[in-house]
Amino acid sequence: MTISPTSSPKARLHRSELAVPAIRPELFPKAAAGAADAVFLDLEDSVPEAEKDRARANAVAAVRDLDWGRKILAVRVNGLDTPHFYKDLIALLAVGGDRLDIIMVPKIGDPREPFAVDLLASQIEANANRARRVGLGLVIETAKGLANVEAIATASPRTESLHLGVADLAASLGMRTTAIGGLNPDYATTAGLLDPWHFALARVITAARAAGLRPIDGPYGDFRDMEGLEAATRRARALGAEGKMAIHPGQVATLNAAFQPGEAEIAQARRVLAAMEAGRKEGRAAVALDGRLLDIASIRQAEAMVAKAERI
Repeated sequence: MTISPTSSPKARLHRSELAVPAIRPELFPKAAAGAADAVFLDLEDSVPEAEKDRARANAVAAVRDLDWGRKILAVRVNGLDTPHFYKDLIALLAVGGDRLDIIMVPKIGDPREPFAVDLLASQIEANANRARRVGLGLVIETAKGLANVEAIATASPRTESLHLGVADLAASLGMRTTAIGGLNPDYATTAGLLDPWHFALARVITAARAAGLRPIDGPYGDFRDMEGLEAATRRARALGAEGKMAIHPGQVATLNAAFQPGEAEIAQARRVLAAMEAGRKEGRAAVALDGRLLDIASIRQAEAMVAKAERI
């Protein structure tokens, strides 16, 4: 299978990221043909301990043999603190072929951990003559990881994305909830509910953007609650998230629509670029459009929106 080169892997389209248990190979073709921008085959939380070897073999075969089109294809391996991590990495990179885009590493807590993954991956790729370097997606889902997220974000040049893992983070922080994402009726003021994930998500997004990475929000666990999913997605988008994890295929369309610039937004971005280009030719660094001042920051925002629209 020929893989289209990309000038900047960190600029991949990543509105929706569908989780698929690697123990369920009958789901793989549907995920490959579905609308999600990214799919990750999960070897970690969704796989019972006794099934780890079988799930790994399923993932390797799927990466090597299925046509995943232009999707971001990832595998979430088991954590570095398990006896499965090194076997996952060796199998995927040594015999899984070149199609795999990203290794997602869970429960990253220390910047030395992605450095160690990078080192081992480099050795495996060199010995396997792998045609291209795999990227890393680091899942921030512990108190330690959140406290160290800025250093983690810059620990390896392989890293493409930071992902917020809300369920494990809630447990690590001792949050009084059993839900996966969403609001908590206890976290409120007289004015209404607050978002208990605001601080964690804002910090992950800031660390990711500062390092040039894609920030991906965690999943919304109640896949029947589309209204709650849409509201959570709007909050993540407002803070600057690039996309959001999905635990069910039925959530993908909502995520794609929410993280996709609208036609009016794209048209306005193009107007901004045209106005700034006209100002540049006249020797001006700032211009007015529709009664609002535009400057170099306006160009960056408009260029980012147009580039995303073109990737879509």
